[in-house]
Amino acid sequence: MENKNLILVLVLSFGFLFGWQYLVQGPKDAAEQARTAEIAKQVSVGKTSGTSSAPTSNSTDTNIPQSSSTGTAPTTEITTNALSISDEFSKKLRIEIASKRIKGSLSLKGGRVDDISLIDYTISLEDDTNVTIFSPSGSKAPYYADFGWAPIGSIKVPDANSLWAVKSGRKLTEATPVTLTWDNEAGLSFIREFSIDENFLISIKQTVKNSSGNNVSLHPYGLISRHGLPNTTGIYILHEGPVGVLGDEGLQEIGYSDLSDDGTQAFTVTKGWLGFTDKYFAATLIPTQGEEYTARFSASGIQKTNFQTDYLLIAHDVVAGGETTVTNHLFVGAKEDSVITAYRDVNGFEKFDLLIDWGIFYFITKPLFWLLNIFNGYIGNFGFAILAVTVVVKALFYPLASKSYASMGKMKKLQPEIAKLKERFADDRVRLQQAQMELFKKEKVNPLAGCWPMLVQIPVFFALYKVLYIAIEMRQAPFFGWIQDLSAPDPTSVFNLFGLIPLSLPEFLLIGVWPILMGITQFIQMRLNPAPTDKVQAMVFGWMPVFFTFLLASFPAGMVIYWTWSNFLGILQQAYIMKKNNVEIALWDNIVGIFKGKTAEETK
Repeated sequence: MENKNLILVLVLSFGFLFGWQYLVQGPKDAAEQARTAEIAKQVSVGKTSGTSSAPTSNSTDTNIPQSSSTGTAPTTEITTNALSISDEFSKKLRIEIASKRIKGSLSLKGGRVDDISLIDYTISLEDDTNVTIFSPSGSKAPYYADFGWAPIGSIKVPDANSLWAVKSGRKLTEATPVTLTWDNEAGLSFIREFSIDENFLISIKQTVKNSSGNNVSLHPYGLISRHGLPNTTGIYILHEGPVGVLGDEGLQEIGYSDLSDDGTQAFTVTKGWLGFTDKYFAATLIPTQGEEYTARFSASGIQKTNFQTDYLLIAHDVVAGGETTVTNHLFVGAKEDSVITAYRDVNGFEKFDLLIDWGIFYFITKPLFWLLNIFNGYIGNFGFAILAVTVVVKALFYPLASKSYASMGKMKKLQPEIAKLKERFADDRVRLQQAQMELFKKEKVNPLAGCWPMLVQIPVFFALYKVLYIAIEMRQAPFFGWIQDLSAPDPTSVFNLFGLIPLSLPEFLLIGVWPILMGITQFIQMRLNPAPTDKVQAMVFGWMPVFFTFLLASFPAGMVIYWTWSNFLGILQQAYIMKKNNVEIALWDNIVGIFKGKTAEETK
């Protein structure tokens, strides 16, 4: 019966692993590859033909925030002619963005920021197409930012179909801002000035001049609209979706599915920011800090998959003959810690560093990331920086590990005595526990002493694991040899002899060199301890490294390298401490015993 249960556990475990790869992860990866190929195709067509590759749309695509008055703000849509600005027609409708790190264009129709690509980042090592963040309405996956004014009363304001005139600037760069104008032909002139810094921050200065002879009130607003459910990693340790820090409400992390199910979520605050975050990239709005506004997350459309984050500032009164100005910011780019932290400290954006999902162990993950960057700066290789940081962490926790292994060593010496007590009190569990406690007290051994030091280390190891997963610095960063991207799985596989056989394999059979090394080191580390007395447990523990080898094969190579190196250092540490405490290292006997369901003593 025990063997049947063991077989059932193994079958279910591997069945779950393979089923997940075939039914969930496989289709998800295929969809992402198809989406990436389509985006690359659109960009390529736009560049070669000089005409638009994005189809037009006649549906409403923006839900402009409503003012608190009886008047309503327009809900409109915009269609665009280009991702490319290579022909004269497109040039007339668009203003090129050409900064050091961003390229793209502004749409004169609607005055939107709807075409943004990152110069420093490509889709993959094989595909050198730049990563696209924003795409215009009418493209396959519209994603853009819009700004404007929601009126109180029946006042004509610019909408998504308004054609803006260029007042100054023919190209948006760090040195040359662009100013657009629009007149409502009823005494109100709207001016929108765009400027960009050397990284990923676009500033939008909006001015309204009133020569109508009547006082007017307008609510400034900003929004980011994202159409369609984006592909996400689906890993619980990372948030991807609507996000924001909203004053006293603090950090808000909302899932796409939660927003579709629960509907609009609104907050009234005076500080903070809001937007969308992916694993490595993000787009966020930063309203005027210190001025009250209503922040909102919403989902619309038939399937509730058109997502929007927006803010609506309090009304600005524009007296006759006067004017009002408001300046807001748009971040659209890579989640680089140094850049984002500078926006928090220099620009005063409230807790903007939380745009990177450092998690609940923020006070641990941030220092670990800082240490990784220090080592990377000296070594020049992020992979070796991971090895160096792992050594530091192991050294810091050596005293705790020493106590843990020492306690385990004492417990191991007592195993023969404990086995005799189990035989003596086989039918009396209460008396057995009493006898064991008396033995522990006599020998001055605390059975929990070996556990607590390990529990203390868990948050640190989890934090380091998280840092390696979320850090954009690991994206497409090489280690050596065949590992040219630490954020991607080991590309080799034992099932095609590591590339010697030209055989295409399903993802769950891509068991590379580093996952195999990880499994071997985990197996050896587990065998330094005696096999469990229960035969079924002993057999399960024997196969556990194999299970983890398959499980971690699809993980980023950087994390598998960290895990392997950590196991190796753990083996050296444990062997040294056991020898120091005169505890026999019965490695081979434990290896043999684990498969026979015997302890090391029984194997001898």
